[in-house]
Amino acid sequence: ACFIMAFYGKTWPIGLAPGMGINAFVAFGVCAGMGYTPQEALGAVLVAGVLFLIISLTPIRAWLINSIPKSLKLGIGAGIGLFLAIIGLQIMEVVVDDPVTLVRLGDLSNPLVLLGCATFIAIIVMEKMNIKGNIIIGILVFSIIAWAAGLANFNGIASSPPPMTYLFEFDLSAAMTAGMSTVIFTLLFIDFFDTAGTLTSVANVAGKVDKQGKVQDINKAMLSDSVGTVAGAMMGTTTVTSYVESGAGVKAGGKTGMTSLVIGLLFLACIFFAPLATSLPKQIDGAALLFVSVLFVRNITDIEWDDIAESAPAILAMIAMPLTYSISNGIALAFVSYALIKIFTGKFSTTSPAIFVIAILSVISFAVA
Repeated sequence: ACFIMAFYGKTWPIGLAPGMGINAFVAFGVCAGMGYTPQEALGAVLVAGVLFLIISLTPIRAWLINSIPKSLKLGIGAGIGLFLAIIGLQIMEVVVDDPVTLVRLGDLSNPLVLLGCATFIAIIVMEKMNIKGNIIIGILVFSIIAWAAGLANFNGIASSPPPMTYLFEFDLSAAMTAGMSTVIFTLLFIDFFDTAGTLTSVANVAGKVDKQGKVQDINKAMLSDSVGTVAGAMMGTTTVTSYVESGAGVKAGGKTGMTSLVIGLLFLACIFFAPLATSLPKQIDGAALLFVSVLFVRNITDIEWDDIAESAPAILAMIAMPLTYSISNGIALAFVSYALIKIFTGKFSTTSPAIFVIAILSVISFAVA
């Protein structure tokens, strides 16, 4: 998928991989909850990917995405940033689960937690000093400190790759059943709007949004993403999606598909160098994610704060994504609220029909989820 983005998407510095949230949905919701086999679940992923590919080849895709108001684009981008922030803080163990308040402050006496915090500060300082590669430098330096101090294990450098258990093992027999049709719709909805939200947000960071608020060359990026999902299902993995962490590559100087090519090559290397990759302390990795979240949130200054009909749905997107732990849920709630506000304020006729189409699809996605 990364190679397709590199050679076809060309101008997009995007990394692609199986979506972690969709992994959980397929494993626990579709297989464990609904009783489908992994092969049947992969069949549903394949069908959803083909539908996404068809949409990506039609004008519908551009019509939907380019009709998103500027305020919602910025709110979605900031929401993704806050979503990354809560994930980063959890990985760093600065924020931990609590049965009463849901979350609470972690153990700040843990040396690895402190090293993660120090990594975040160091990355910020190097960014202020215009030092290139600040994220990689921060991760490597503080990982070496953790290894030297005996706070983290060095698991080695290389190992043999694991077998591809479900290569070409998808089963389409259940794809046309009523129960699986809701799964396919959910997968399609999540993939489309997760990808659209991610690409729009990364485009803001990369300067790929024109004066009219339209994202440049998004058709090639969406098509690359959809082809990746089809190929991924055939190779035995769940829905492949564009990763919001791509913003880190953009901030490090990535501007073109060459970034995607390097990401793809590094993914290949990780198959053989998994012990080295897993040796990096997660608390230090989380600091990098927290830094990336800052890049997405800072664009909220351009939201039309004086117009509450524009700013309120944007704020809802920002709040809903981290609290529901889902990009697509945040997007859906934002569009439903935006459409309702426009209807009840008498702005129905001046609002793009695409807004109401997305709002209706969002309501359907909640109904079948």
